Formats: sequence, structure tokens, C-alpha cells
Amino acid sequence: MSSNSKIFFNNKKREKYSNIAIGLNTLIFMKKHNFFAGPAVLPEIVKTKASQAALDYNNTGLSIMEISHRSNEFVAVLDNTEKYIRTILNLDDNYSVLLLTGGASTQFFMTAMNLANKNDSIGYVDTGAWSSKAIKEAKILSNVEILASSKDKNYNYIPYDYNIPESCAYVHLTSNNTIFGTQTKKWPDTDKFLVCDMSSDIFSRQIPLEKFGLIYAGAQKNAGPSGVTIVIVRKNILGKIERTLPTILKYQTHIDKKSSFNTPPVFPIYVSMLTMEWILEKGGIDEIAERNAIKAKTLYDEIDSNPLFVGTANKDDRSTMNVTFLINDPNLEQLFLDNCTKAGIVGIAGHRSVGGFRASIYNALEQESVDTLVGVMKEMAVKVG
Repeated sequence: MSSNSKIFFNNKKREKYSNIAIGLNTLIFMKKHNFFAGPAVLPEIVKTKASQAALDYNNTGLSIMEISHRSNEFVAVLDNTEKYIRTILNLDDNYSVLLLTGGASTQFFMTAMNLANKNDSIGYVDTGAWSSKAIKEAKILSNVEILASSKDKNYNYIPYDYNIPESCAYVHLTSNNTIFGTQTKKWPDTDKFLVCDMSSDIFSRQIPLEKFGLIYAGAQKNAGPSGVTIVIVRKNILGKIERTLPTILKYQTHIDKKSSFNTPPVFPIYVSMLTMEWILEKGGIDEIAERNAIKAKTLYDEIDSNPLFVGTANKDDRSTMNVTFLINDPNLEQLFLDNCTKAGIVGIAGHRSVGGFRASIYNALEQESVDTLVGVMKEMAVKVG
């Protein structure tokens, strides 16, 4: 083989392996459009800052996961997280902000424990799987009155026409239903305070704060990663029950100890702090709500106009966080999922209990991801139609 032939051969070989490397790189680093319902998408800047802090927090030589929860560094994180939450929601000193563990599932019973006596009645509006679980836990501790339920239509709507008995100590709602794709748009007009599970739509829209005595939210949607639970409680509703509670299950314990009665979930709180910073940098809830409305409209418009797809939730009650829909021909379901995968779309399959598809479009999901999903839907309609 001549020297020129060797050079040509080696160049072609390098080109071949270079193309393979580029192909692998594209495959490995292809942008993902994260529609998972929770744990869910986080802002890119939050992930970048958190990854650096996981190695070295503020040039301390220690990971954020290694520093003491009693240290000045982490006390500052706690203080800033609370400050940002207060700023975002415009909370005054009548409310305490707690950063706890145990998820919303712990709050299902902790709310009833702290806010009602054994013989008291609690009013519940049953709008899906999570409210049903909350009802189950509360029944162990107090009397429960089901004020309304949408179970008759597989939870595809939000009931509003119900009476609230004077006997109810408070009313419990679930603001957004991730599995069924519905969201509360109107809050009851009552002199009773509301307790609300806002795990999947907290910080996504303005709320009439004066109606709420307590709000709780597992963080793994709009507030940060799983592992921390936000509780916002109006101080004047506490200390009015007669039952004896374990120390760690009293809200007052965590108020007095500033969310550090026991070792708090340091890293999830830190990432939640970064997420609160991001919300504020984006312009706060009003700007976030506008972004969310545009994303939701983009996707719902496609569902309503595309002959292949149909929405599952009542139109007036559609969630701006979780868009649930079906494909008219079940035989095309896998093809749609395959096309989504090719486009880098993940987490689009519906909850195992209802099937179909679910696009979770939380605060951190960019419009680009919604546009990519809509593009796949349009392309399928052209090819199949």
C-alpha cells in the first residue's frame, strides 16, 4: 500500500469513528423534554448550581450535603428559603413557613391531628386519588363529612355545588389532581378556614391567601426535589385541640425550632431555595402564571383540534399543570409513545390507574418542550390520517 493510500485509509477510518462518536454523543446528550408528574423537571440553572454545591458549597471545601444543619451556612439557607417563599406568596407574619419531611402523605393525618379534636367534623371535597387518601387518614382521627365528590365520573371534574355545615371545623381541598388532570378554579365562599394540598400547583398561580388556614405541598413538582414538604400555617388556628400529640407531630414544635427540631433534609431544602430564587428572577407568580397559561393553551388547543386525540378532563376544570388525554385508536398508542421517545420526550405515559397520556407542564418546563410534543402530535395526525 502506497503512503498516499495509507493516508487516505487512515483519514477515512478517523472520519468513520468520528461520525460514530458524533452519533453516540447525539444519542447520549439529546435534549430531554421531561413531562414526568413527580419527581419532575427542575430549572437548568438550579441543577447547575446544585451540582456545584454538591461538590463544594460556597468554597467551604465541603458538600452542601456534608455541612452541619446547625452551621451558619445552612441556617442562612433555611432563612433564605423562608424569605423567598414569603416574598413569592406575599405572606405576612400571621403565617409560619415550615420545611418538613414525610411528604404530603404525612400531612394527610398531621393536619387532622393538629386542627381538629376526635369528635370534631372535617369537611372534605373528594376530587381524586390524593384527596381519597387524605380522607382515609383523617377518618382515623376525627369525623369526616364528604361535602362533594367527582368519583361518579372517574374524577374528571371539580364539584362546586355543595353546602358546608356549621359543624365542620374546617374544609380540606386538593387544589390540583395530577392523575386525572383537573384543577380547582373557584374557592368556596365560607367563614371556615381552608386546608389545602397544593403539592402539584403551589407557586403556579395567585391564590386568595386569606381563605387558607394551612397549605401543604410535597416539593417534587414546582418547589424542588422530593424530600422536603412545605407547610404554611396561620398561627391563630393552632393550639386549640385537646388531644395529646407526639412532639414531632405538633406544628408548634417545628415553629419553635425553626424547622430544625430534627435534622432537616439539607440538600432538598437547598435546591428548593434555588428554585424559589429562580421563580423570583422570572418575575414572580404573575409571570410564572402567564407562562403556564400559554403552555397549557398550546397543548389543549392541539388536543381539541387534532382528530387523533381527546382530552379526559372537563374543559372548565382542566389543569394547567397536568394535561391528560387519550388517543382515539388504542392501536396507535405505542406508536405515539415511540415517536415521543424519538423526539426526546419522556414521562408522557398516563398514570397506571387510568392509562392514556399525561403531560405534566410544571413551572420549570419550557415552552420548547410543549412545542416539541405538539409537533409529534401534528406529525402523527398527518401520517396516520
